[in-house]
Order: sequence, then structure tokens, then C-alpha cells
Amino acid sequence: MEIKPTEFFQTLGHPQRIEVFRLLVRRYPDALAAGEIALALDVKPSTLSVYLGALLRAGLLAQERRGTSLLYQARIETMQGALAFLVDDCCKGRTELCAPNPEPQPHARQNVLFLCTANSARSLFAEAILHRLAGDSFAVFSAGTHPALEPNKNAMAVLLAKRYDTGPLQSKSTAKFLAKDAPKMDFVFTLCDQAANEDCSVWQGAPLSSHWGLPDPAGVRGSDAEVRAAYEVAFERIYQRVQGFVALPFETLDRGSQQKAVDTIARL
Repeated sequence: MEIKPTEFFQTLGHPQRIEVFRLLVRRYPDALAAGEIALALDVKPSTLSVYLGALLRAGLLAQERRGTSLLYQARIETMQGALAFLVDDCCKGRTELCAPNPEPQPHARQNVLFLCTANSARSLFAEAILHRLAGDSFAVFSAGTHPALEPNKNAMAVLLAKRYDTGPLQSKSTAKFLAKDAPKMDFVFTLCDQAANEDCSVWQGAPLSSHWGLPDPAGVRGSDAEVRAAYEVAFERIYQRVQGFVALPFETLDRGSQQKAVDTIARL
């Protein structure tokens, strides 16, 4: 499907359509049902249907059917093509003038931020795991868009049983990392859908970001054993993803390849 750059920009020039596209980019590689998109953006289903149709015609979204549901996913390759058009055609290939995110200069330790809503379980799991696996290579942080007063006791029990040091783990607000004197992040990962749905401020340094969403174990109801099992499953899935991240050959990957790699890890 050939997409005309003018159609791309015209479609995204509509304030509500671009909000739909931005949400799906934040949730990429997830594919979302229309109902979830409408709920996240507080848009009427009939109105959203019009927006989705326009975005599909412009090649900005992919659509697939799963059972009785139609799911929508951002077509990143279309956005990449439009950016390439700006650089190659409008800027005549002068990337030093037009490239939006030049290759970052490497430094001793890369900064990684894990985000969730409460910053009480999943994001703290990720912080603890990455610190243990590669604390020499990465400075690790976590935060919540609506942080809890304290870490989740069930999550801390799982970490303590695995001999993790939980002393430094605290629930913190994202505002701490949006301040002017905050460390510039190299990677930002969202671990819950609600945090990814929220339109956070732009992070300093234009870090790579990816959505590593998984179910909240705090939402599980049942016996003590069932609740504990839910936290164990969350820990193991996050461990797999963080382990895959640590194993990436960063020194041989350019920015685009790193982005593709961290998006692939989201499927683990």
C-alpha cells in the first residue's frame, strides 16, 4: 500500500486522530480493541470509528480480527517512511539538520526507568532484577504515575524469598524524573497498560521506550497460595524480559535496531 506523505500529515493534523495514533504507538506492539481505545481516550465509540477509519486509510494503523473482536495496532513502518521522506526529500538527505534523534553518545552506565501506575510491584520487580543482573552497566530507576504510599507487601515477600535487597525499593512519582535536574534516561519501559495509556510529558534526552505490559498481580483474588502464585508469575515474566534486555549486544546495534529489539522483548 503506497502512502502519500501529504495524506499522512493531513490525517495526523486532526487533534483527536493524532491522540488515537499516539496512544497506539505508546502501547506498541500491543494491538487494542476499539472499546479499550475509547475508554482510554474518553471518546464515543461512534466518533472513534470515524477516526480509526481515517487512520486505516492513511496506512497508519493495521487491523486484525481475533475471534469476534477487531484489534488495531500502530503501523510503525508508515511513520518511519514519513520521517524518511522529510529527511530525504525536504532536507535533501542532510541528516545533520533534520534527524529528530541523533545517535546518543555512549556513556559508562545507561539509565533505565521502569514505569507503572502505583510503582508498588511490577516496576519494583524490574528495578530489583536489573540492578542484580547488570547494576554495573545500568543505573536503574522506577516510578509510578499515581504512586502508592508504600511497596506492595506481597511483591516484597517474593523478592525477599529470592534474597533480593528490598531496602532501597520505594514507591515514587514520575514527577521526580521529569524535573530539570533529573537524570536523562536512555530507556523507559511501561509495565502496565494504564501507565502506557497516560500521555506523559516528554522525557529529557529522547530515550528509547517500549511497552512491556502484563497483568497486575494485585488484581488477583483467591487463596493466599493463588495470590502468591500470581506474584510469582509476574516476577518470572519480568525476569525473562529483563534478562533478554541485558543480553542485547548494545555495542553493535544502532538506535533503530535497539528499538526493534526492546519491542520484541515485550512478547516474551
